[in-house]
Amino acid sequence: MNLEKYLKHIIDNPSLDKELPEVINAFEKTTLKKNDFFVKEGAVCNHFCFVESGVLQHAILLNGEEKTTYLALKNSCTVALKSFLNQKPSRKSIKALSDCTLWMISADNFKDLLKNNEAFFMFYHKLIENQIFRIDDYRIDLLTLSPEERYQKLLHNDPQLLQSIPLHYLASFLGISTRHMSRIRKNIK
Repeated sequence: MNLEKYLKHIIDNPSLDKELPEVINAFEKTTLKKNDFFVKEGAVCNHFCFVESGVLQHAILLNGEEKTTYLALKNSCTVALKSFLNQKPSRKSIKALSDCTLWMISADNFKDLLKNNEAFFMFYHKLIENQIFRIDDYRIDLLTLSPEERYQKLLHNDPQLLQSIPLHYLASFLGISTRHMSRIRKNIK
């Protein structure tokens, strides 16, 4: 899916299509190589991006151990939002787990579009709303599902992750130790 199709899909309002060229022109295409950083913890996140291809890992360091907090997959948007909107240092890093093609927009262009472009405003509103739903589901799953059930849910909803993301990142994302994750995978096969 390209950026234009993604925007149309999220906005889902053909009457706003005439405003899309302005939005699309505000994004710039860039690439990250595997292990390159979109933003490092302690730096300001200056861009919002659409992931055309690849996977970006959101992570924090906790007691010297990297913990995955989110995985941004192709055909999704991502940002260190608090850092981006407030232009403050990020509490997390966002790193490419594979080579990535990204469409990025600067904070100034983002804020200008949000204020002056109804299509972009609608896009952002729906994007944030959908993300809140996902976060809520994720938190409830952590409290109500066993590690095995969380893994099976991931297997059902996002099977491509198992082929494209190393096991230790998935384990961290699911709140499971790598050792336990290996046992779960062995038992489910």
